[in-house]
Amino acid sequence: MSTSLPLRLVLASQSPARRKLLHAAGIEPDVLVSGVDESQVVSDRAEDLCLELARLKAQAVLGRLRPSPDERTLVLGCDSVLAFDGEILGKPADAADATRRWRRMRGRSGVLHTGHCLIDVVHEARAEAVASTTVHFADISDEEIAAYVATGEPLAVAGAFTIDGLGGPFLTGIEGDPGTVVGLSLPLLRTLLAELGLNVTDLWTKVAPGGQEIEHLG
Repeated sequence: MSTSLPLRLVLASQSPARRKLLHAAGIEPDVLVSGVDESQVVSDRAEDLCLELARLKAQAVLGRLRPSPDERTLVLGCDSVLAFDGEILGKPADAADATRRWRRMRGRSGVLHTGHCLIDVVHEARAEAVASTTVHFADISDEEIAAYVATGEPLAVAGAFTIDGLGGPFLTGIEGDPGTVVGLSLPLLRTLLAELGLNVTDLWTKVAPGGQEIEHLG
């Protein structure tokens, strides 16, 4: 099913990686940072925590929107956490924390969970789910850990690593969708859109990143 109104996707996240992922898939979202205090939510289950935070982010942005009747507005909230060795790990507190984490994680594996909450503003409908991907960490040296932490990248991301940045060489493999590790699963987004009666192709812009014309299929 396609929509008769033009679609607007609002990404409730300041993450440039999530926006870049959408852009590469032919989707140009508007970005509105939620401002949610992530420390307000506590849970013993990583899946519950990331989904609740994704939900709060989407709802916070929803409350600040003034939707136009001439378009169908969607709000997407996402949040990621790493489940490792019985702990739930978000962003490191500081460089020392990131260093300690990497010394524990190297040569081992964890599961990166990303919660997604998609709200259809016009129809007051919501679809949400969690994507989970197993990440295998390389057995890197103390010198590599120090150099990586010194870049500042690990301090800005859940689990203290990236797959699409400087941290990529320090992962030996994954089991699942790589987008989950980036912070947004495109296959899951497609599924959530379908629950709301939409196709992911409805969100494609007229010109793809490569410059080729895209014809809407809906």
